[in-house]
Amino acid sequence: MEIYARDDFEVLLKGDDSPVTVADKTADAMIYSGLESAFPDIAIVTEEKAESHNVSEDRFFIVDPLDGTKEFIQRRGEFTVNIALVDGGSPTFGVVYAPAIGRLFYVDANNQAVEEARPFSVDAPGQVSPIQVTSPDNQSLIVVASKSHRDQATDDYINRYSVADFKSAGSSLKFCLVAAGEADLYPRLGRTMEWDTAAGQAVLTAAGGHVVRFDDHSALTYGKANFENPFFIGYAPGVTLKLGET
Repeated sequence: MEIYARDDFEVLLKGDDSPVTVADKTADAMIYSGLESAFPDIAIVTEEKAESHNVSEDRFFIVDPLDGTKEFIQRRGEFTVNIALVDGGSPTFGVVYAPAIGRLFYVDANNQAVEEARPFSVDAPGQVSPIQVTSPDNQSLIVVASKSHRDQATDDYINRYSVADFKSAGSSLKFCLVAAGEADLYPRLGRTMEWDTAAGQAVLTAAGGHVVRFDDHSALTYGKANFENPFFIGYAPGVTLKLGET
């Protein structure tokens, strides 16, 4: 947030032409150090450390220190910090924190999805409220999609549903809106990596939701080669899914 408040900061392009800032690098170093110190026996994968991408363990942390770098650069606020624990191909615990808009979601020790209110202090934690997916009405769905990656294919798929309202959100907040009952359906027809989705998927799953592949509606799993995801759909149970075509 100190970097976010600056008048300007350097923006570089990675090999895949995605942007990266000093905030990505600084947050990555802090989170990696903290996890390594607290959990020395668990492997850590982070977006910004290429050398961490050869993990072979079934149980590992996966981190995106700044998800939604475009939101960060354009100061739209809806960027997040994502930290998840993957076990046996599934994200079991996760934290999604959006510091600029003051929203913090995580899976607690009882496997319950919760949202914590400010002040987000270790010494004085805020009020913690359980969250749960809503019971959707297939004739009046609320759909959430990306602000930065909306395309015609996504619109075409959404148009196959009866939509009452549409919400735009950045980064992994889209998972959390479904988890909190603020939306019913989140389709993603675009490239994502496991560090983009693991924490949000953990929160949504703990809130009673599901995340499945777009093509065959099988489970979205983790520890894949190159950590690249297929297209996927996050949703509240009760949504009648339309089969996707890739």
